[in-house]
Amino acid sequence: MIRAARVAPLELRGWRVTLRTLSEGDYEAWHEVRARCRDWLVPWEPRPEGGLATPEDRSSFSVRCAARERERQIGSGYGFGIFVEGRLAGEVTLSSVQRGPFQNAFIGYWVDRAHAGNSLAPESVLLLLRFAFEELGLHRVEIAIVPRNRPSRRVVEKLGLREEGVALRFLEIDGRWEDHLRYAITAEEWQTRREELSIAWLKRC
Repeated sequence: MIRAARVAPLELRGWRVTLRTLSEGDYEAWHEVRARCRDWLVPWEPRPEGGLATPEDRSSFSVRCAARERERQIGSGYGFGIFVEGRLAGEVTLSSVQRGPFQNAFIGYWVDRAHAGNSLAPESVLLLLRFAFEELGLHRVEIAIVPRNRPSRRVVEKLGLREEGVALRFLEIDGRWEDHLRYAITAEEWQTRREELSIAWLKRC
């Protein structure tokens, strides 16, 4: 039987964090963080179809990793674990990548509660923005946040991303249709602010 070639993980390196695509071998570390931070994370996350909590068993994680890899191969999405000194500290994703005249995508993120307030999320988001604009050639990236989710809002505020207003009942989060504040940055804004943001968050890496 001919087996498909193993695809090398994709890595983006910052000042303190490394973003790397997740694989089956990351399950134990991922599950430990998710179990410990469940109450911290679940209230801000969409539920899968059926309205049940997100599955966190090994087989579901493997299926998720495979789906993310397929998305990467066709260019529709890019999911990364956030690693600090080799240890998993969260995730950040570039999803719903659309080409044609739109050239748009969305960023989502979460971090281990033990790392909250350490500015790992802004650095991770900035690495992904650089990838989106300079490697993928996108024109616009958006981040949508439930207004009362102050920790997530602090991430975009630290980066100075432009607020575009409120989208009413934008996404179903933890079983409820929630309004979202929408933030965005375009390729033109990135070119203007790239050096400033890189010095502040990536130490010119």
